[in-house]
Amino acid sequence: MNKPLRRVALAMMAMIVLLMGNATYVQVIKADELNEDGRNVRTRYERYGRERGQIIAQGQSLAGSQRTEDPIYKFQRQYSNGPAFSPVTGFYSFYYGSNGIERAEDSILDGTDDSLAFRRLSDMITGNSPRGGSVELTINPAMQQVAYEQLTKQGFHGSVVALDPRTGEVLSMVNAPSYDPNLLTSSDNNEVAQQWNKLNDDPDRPMANRSVSEIYPPGSTFKLITTAAALQNGYTPDSKIETAARIPLPNTASATLPNYNSNTCKGDTLTLAVAYSCNTAFAKIAGELGADKMRETAAAFGFGEDLQIPMAVAKSDLGPMADGASLYQSGIGQRDVRVTPMQNAMIAAAIANDGKLMKPQVVKANRAPDMAELDTFKPEELHQAVSPEIAHMIRDMMIKSEQNTKGSGKISNIQIASKTGTAQHGDVGDKPHGWYVAFAPAENPTIAVAVIVENGGDEGAEATGGSIAAPIGREVIRAGLQGGG
Repeated sequence: MNKPLRRVALAMMAMIVLLMGNATYVQVIKADELNEDGRNVRTRYERYGRERGQIIAQGQSLAGSQRTEDPIYKFQRQYSNGPAFSPVTGFYSFYYGSNGIERAEDSILDGTDDSLAFRRLSDMITGNSPRGGSVELTINPAMQQVAYEQLTKQGFHGSVVALDPRTGEVLSMVNAPSYDPNLLTSSDNNEVAQQWNKLNDDPDRPMANRSVSEIYPPGSTFKLITTAAALQNGYTPDSKIETAARIPLPNTASATLPNYNSNTCKGDTLTLAVAYSCNTAFAKIAGELGADKMRETAAAFGFGEDLQIPMAVAKSDLGPMADGASLYQSGIGQRDVRVTPMQNAMIAAAIANDGKLMKPQVVKANRAPDMAELDTFKPEELHQAVSPEIAHMIRDMMIKSEQNTKGSGKISNIQIASKTGTAQHGDVGDKPHGWYVAFAPAENPTIAVAVIVENGGDEGAEATGGSIAAPIGREVIRAGLQGGG
């Protein structure tokens, strides 16, 4: 072969090798990424030609697929009682993708997960239509419904999270306002785009998952962290505390930090400081303990944790706490301290569970199309936040706090341990957020709950956590206990 022909042959061989390499790269290495790309219309058509699995809770179907007459969009997603459960289920839309459990458990629901490989092969051989698996949730539908109704009937903006403190199972995760995921499932692009734009342009942000994605100042509910830090560093329930109605803020010219309504604390011990939520006491304690000990205790309760439940949870944080003034204000849950409702429920749950913090989890089990179990939830311990002895001390303080907390809905014959919070935010004239964290029954807890009502609910600047959030929390606890929660 002469030299020019050899060069042509080598060039052709090189191009063939490159072509084969590119085909291998696209079809093997990049296959999963390309299949998951939202712009891959072919994949989306394929998925809409397959029956997507159900999302269920205690035998109740929260999401399923309905066959249509359309030759391309053969199935349409449907949600029963969509607004109440959308913070958990999320949505599944041809045009706008998915979120919530629909996204987190997508491979199970659409049948492409590795655990369903044998069933896919069996369907191919037998000629059966491919189907997705189902996801069973830990959610208690009765508690979810009550939480949603309690928030929405009064037009509140806020969130409710309830956990089983023994296992970390999420019993309720509710937002208000909410949205109906059925609005996003149509195959009509114009119709869905109109609904999508309306939801995204709504200033009330109905699609925001307040339970896990929004962070708020916790107000006096954070005093549980300050109390835990104090008990771990030499304090006892009977330790004497600051009782002054107002104290100067360190490193400031003349700023002061007051108790609620500038009243002198009604008690002079740590127990009574929790019971009466005395700001000056906890500000002084935080200043004495210092930033490092406060951070250490908060981290043990889950602050800064990278959580997937399986949806991502925003990290809660204490802020810089760079000087004495910020330490004082952080000790009462103000300044730069921020938490998700999920985090606040985790704090109550850890105290309820003898100081042991369990990882929150929404998925109870994944199931095959025939409902055979593929895998199941296993409780996972995150931290021993405090010792059982300290947890019991805080529990007893929270029982006294509940006794001093006003608001409707108290449950006879059931002892609740709780802490309220009234959190200032933004400008001085802003209406405060109202918080309530609690667990019950106090001696043998099966439910821990966190409630936030934004911007004073229907009471405005005069609102407190006890007046607007506690009644909601108690009703959710009642629903759970009546159902054997």
